[in-house]
Amino acid sequence: MADRLRVGVTLRTSTDVDPAAEARHAESLGFDLITAMDHLPGSAPSFETWTELTWAAAATERILVGTNVLGMPYRHPAVTAKMAETLQRLSGGRLVLGIGGGGSNAEFAAFGLPVRERKGKVDAFEEGVEIIRRLWAGGPVTFRGKHYSVEDAEISPTPETPIPMWFGSYGPRSVALAGRLADGWIPSYRYAPPERWREGRDRIRKAAEEAGRDPDDLDYGYNIGVRVDERAEQRPGMIAGPPGQVVEELVPLLRMGVTFPVIWTAGQGVEQRERLAAEVLPALREAA
Repeated sequence: MADRLRVGVTLRTSTDVDPAAEARHAESLGFDLITAMDHLPGSAPSFETWTELTWAAAATERILVGTNVLGMPYRHPAVTAKMAETLQRLSGGRLVLGIGGGGSNAEFAAFGLPVRERKGKVDAFEEGVEIIRRLWAGGPVTFRGKHYSVEDAEISPTPETPIPMWFGSYGPRSVALAGRLADGWIPSYRYAPPERWREGRDRIRKAAEEAGRDPDDLDYGYNIGVRVDERAEQRPGMIAGPPGQVVEELVPLLRMGVTFPVIWTAGQGVEQRERLAAEVLPALREAA
């Protein structure tokens, strides 16, 4: 476990909130990371992920900003590589690039994007990651894959500082890929309850060791829905209750190896962030 526990919170993507104000508030409370999810189609008014994070980064000074997570099919990986370098540079090195193969086939179909079966998603994701990494390392890059291709591609400038890449992955093959290639792993409590998270962590660590990497160099994230509320009702895939109960349920997650929890605050941004910062985080940091 890290010497100092780092904790993130999510930005609401609804257009009735100000991302800059949300980000400043999270930074003032001592959180380490703000993230935004990436679901673009739909009738509910929402911000586009990258634009929202750029706006938030410009309004803050210290806090990391992260995608949680980009769906690879929405943006060609070469475009993602360029976008990430720009935001990393303009934010002073504060970007965490969370990225995944894309979970919602309906969303991709709605935008006329390729809809791939599970194996194809992982294959395409691995190709995309290779393109991004190679462009960051300096071009020109030629890559001809089954799903993505670039021809003498080059971006300038390349990143001055490394851009951490976290994978939002669940299947055995994509989780092992995180162990070989990622800087961190960020699944969600709702889809990967603790036992499944532990299995994924073990698979990642084994794959990292087999690739000659130190598994302790990776960040082990966890998106966790939390509501601090004495009257809250328990719901599947979420931790809810008074502060002491929330702490009691979060501490075992840290002890099983979570190094960077990211709290989803159930739509109650300001009030919940303040309660987390005042009534939950001190106990978590002490436990860590």
